[in-house]
Amino acid sequence: MKRLVVGAHYGLMDWLAQRVTAIFMAVYTLIMFAATLGGAASSREAWHALMANGFIRYLTFLFIISLCYHAWVGVRDIWMDYVQPAAIRVTLHVLTLFALVGYAGWAVQIIWRL
Repeated sequence: MKRLVVGAHYGLMDWLAQRVTAIFMAVYTLIMFAATLGGAASSREAWHALMANGFIRYLTFLFIISLCYHAWVGVRDIWMDYVQPAAIRVTLHVLTLFALVGYAGWAVQIIWRL
């Protein structure tokens, strides 16, 4: 007998995406920590040279997107679990989404301004 599952069906994919983004963010953090130990933060010029590297910019962009998606899944689940009135929950979802998109846009602007 096949079990019929009802609902939005986003749980498993979001759970998996959150784990993948966490792994990527951990690896990125280790890379940046190693770069810092290697002298990348010894001066403004050294840091600028590191962040001017196209590959590091790309990894940083992926980090920002991963961080925002990871935060979205976590905060969205908190709103869904603990905020019962639908109007308040939807408002919090929209405000969270606007904030995260704004943060991502701001961070990308900073990365490419270097």
